[in-house]
Amino acid sequence: MNRVLAVLQLALAVILLVIAFATVVNMIFIAFRPESISVVNVFVGQTVMLVCLFAFSRIMFRKGKVRLSSGQVDSDSDESAGIEQNDS
Repeated sequence: MNRVLAVLQLALAVILLVIAFATVVNMIFIAFRPESISVVNVFVGQTVMLVCLFAFSRIMFRKGKVRLSSGQVDSDSDESAGIEQNDS
């Protein structure tokens, strides 16, 4: 079950990445429109959406990669966040 969930997380990461690149292409097309406040609003909104899409895609990729390599992952684990612990 963990392997299936890991593959689904990796697939979701890829899908989110494709959506983010499609949003970039859409922003390029919108840039050629005449300047108006609605174009500026679209740029602001899509920039926020891009940041969220890239961040969520990165999170899903990391969690999927960890789950696929180890077989399980804890949501509260520091390892899944990439934080190393020093026992001293």
